[in-house]
Amino acid sequence: MAPVLRKYFRQVYSIEEPGTVDAGDVCEAGEHFFIGVSRRTNEHGAKQLAGFLNSFGYSSSLIDIRGLSNILHLKSGIAYLSGKRLVVIEALRNVPEFSGYDLICLNSTEEYAANCLSLNGSILIASGFPGVKRELELLGYPTISLDMSEFQKMDGGLSCLSLRF
Repeated sequence: MAPVLRKYFRQVYSIEEPGTVDAGDVCEAGEHFFIGVSRRTNEHGAKQLAGFLNSFGYSSSLIDIRGLSNILHLKSGIAYLSGKRLVVIEALRNVPEFSGYDLICLNSTEEYAANCLSLNGSILIASGFPGVKRELELLGYPTISLDMSEFQKMDGGLSCLSLRF
């Protein structure tokens, strides 16, 4: 892909070995990025990405999720909504890097809904999670429920199906 991208961009950045980064481990929260260290994103790659982001004036935090068996990627357990508000699963509730944020903490039966997506003033959310939907709407977020049942079978979520710039 790099040769094609170089036709359109002056500078193309890449993660060098032994680093690895998976997009599902990168959560943009305004001017700050949370970078998950997981089975697919290692510390070498996360630190390289943090350096690239820093060179553009963005801050970042590394969040180690390797000890969590219920999520594959960081964005399986966290979503940025707006301002200083995050949706998080219970296992991420006490992560120190989230202390400056207003957290919407999901109970274990609705954790899959943490992989939601803020888009054009609405929150896209997996259908079948009425508690999360109700809480988001009470906070003033319009929601759009989408059937994600087939994607959920393989831990796919809304962020996996989106391409945003």
